[in-house]
Amino acid sequence: MTTTEAPSERVVLVGVVRSQAQLDEGNESLDELAQLAATAGAEIVDRFIQARPTPDPATYVGKGKAMEIVEQARKLKATAIVFDDELAPSQGRNLEDVAGVNPLAPDALKIIDRTGLILDVFAQHAHSAEGKLQVELAQINYMVPRLRGWGEVMSRIGGSGGGGASGPSLGTRGPGETKLEIDRRAIARRLKKVKEELKEVDRTRQVKNRQRERTGLPSISLVGYTNAGKSTLLNAFTDAGVLVQNKLFSTLDPVSRKLELPDGRPVVLTDTVGFVKKLPHQLVEAFKSTLEQTIHADLLLHVIDASQTDPNDHIEAVNQVLGQIGAGNVPRLLAMNQADKLDADALAGLKNQFPDALFISALRGQGLGELLEAVSQALSASQAVAEYLVPFDRGDIRSQMHDLGEVIQESGAEDGWRLTVKAPRSVLGRFGDFAVSFTPPEPQENGDKPAGE
Repeated sequence: MTTTEAPSERVVLVGVVRSQAQLDEGNESLDELAQLAATAGAEIVDRFIQARPTPDPATYVGKGKAMEIVEQARKLKATAIVFDDELAPSQGRNLEDVAGVNPLAPDALKIIDRTGLILDVFAQHAHSAEGKLQVELAQINYMVPRLRGWGEVMSRIGGSGGGGASGPSLGTRGPGETKLEIDRRAIARRLKKVKEELKEVDRTRQVKNRQRERTGLPSISLVGYTNAGKSTLLNAFTDAGVLVQNKLFSTLDPVSRKLELPDGRPVVLTDTVGFVKKLPHQLVEAFKSTLEQTIHADLLLHVIDASQTDPNDHIEAVNQVLGQIGAGNVPRLLAMNQADKLDADALAGLKNQFPDALFISALRGQGLGELLEAVSQALSASQAVAEYLVPFDRGDIRSQMHDLGEVIQESGAEDGWRLTVKAPRSVLGRFGDFAVSFTPPEPQENGDKPAGE
């Protein structure tokens, strides 16, 4: 029997919905917030949800309700109150005033918002040098507006944070050992350095991407809500050996593996960071360079946890982020994972709702053959067309175009061969130096739009 460490934090969760009719939706959001807090190592001791037309601009829930929540948190010996939205800096400061404590005191009742909590979880799971830099960049951009008052708590990134022997406490962790001082000039210098280091890492990745493109292999990115089973699916397809945990955001660093499709075509399959509702824009911006391979993928394999109460919410959250990063028009295929957990009626209902989706169990290996066949067909349907002018002394390029794509038309011109080639975008990109024009694929019906749209 394995033993686990006792949670270092006791937290109270707080959310706001616009009306009583949205209470179920609000409670689902608090359930996810509870998962995030548990992933960060916290124990949930109570939760509040308030119906009001808009969050109070001063204290999010109103001063009276804020006092009630603080009193209950004190009774339960909570160490933090976590709010299910990003608080404005003034709201954070006002809530600390209501709590009536010095935010730097060891026994401070911390005020944490959803963004701060997600950043904390990302900080714990960032392992690569690039991942740590990306998280730190997001943390700095989040912290700068909060340097006065509320920012005193946020300043303890990477420091002791009052966590004692067990390390930094909730909302104060950072990916490195550096302690950021409350000095705008020091932070500006650190921000500049992080950006420079990320640019260098990005240059290295671009070189690797170009090397991969030269292989002419189509690229498929696994996308989806966090903890939907993307890493499990990657392992099932490729024996990648990626660590799979029942925690949110357990995968931050992209992992790519070669995969052979049923028709014999090799492709590159990449696991990417998962998304959630209300994903902080700081993180989307910080991870944009990592997510670029999603933008340039030939196909997105959108993995959904079919056992969720309403997959539409998760689908919409992923679609929103894909739109933010410029990948909204990349062809995609929907894979409903954990379908083995559904009873017959629920399964039939989802199949009716998502007729183009594939229903699988990555853990049990169910439906994976059918999914790979669908991937082969989707890749063929998502091919783009480009026109090239290849000099007569580059017969090697002309030969590769015939080998790697479908040459629709070819003719001799005064200064070389003029070829019209149909192939996956990653293949066409390999010959970019010779391109004359490019026609993207027609948008595909992917079955991943929320019902009713």
